[in-house]
Amino acid sequence: MAQKEILNTKNAPAAIGPYNQAVKADKTLYVSGQIPLIPETMELVETGVIDETHQVLKNVNAILENAGYTFNDVVKASIFLSDMGNFAAVNEVYAQYFTENQPARECVAVKTLPKNVNVEISVIAWKG
Repeated sequence: MAQKEILNTKNAPAAIGPYNQAVKADKTLYVSGQIPLIPETMELVETGVIDETHQVLKNVNAILENAGYTFNDVVKASIFLSDMGNFAAVNEVYAQYFTENQPARECVAVKTLPKNVNVEISVIAWKG
């Protein structure tokens, strides 16, 4: 029977609510939505959506690495934007991290994101 394993790393921002950075169930890793917080200081990157997206994906990568996964193991990504006008810029940065075997994905605009950031990304990874 598969066990549920809670995973957290100091290399990504600490959870700012009642959740964990990631949960592993059998071979599947569920990574909570990441916003552009700098792990060491818990300060937001506020220099534009491109820099924010890089920080978000660095945070995602730190959580993946902590669990023994890579971007190539991601099977599903969810992108949340404060403004669909940022889609092209976020997509350009996203493509730098997901360079091959890109996952399934959705990208939606929402009214407001935590701490009023411009982008949040969550992923699901699987390792056979």
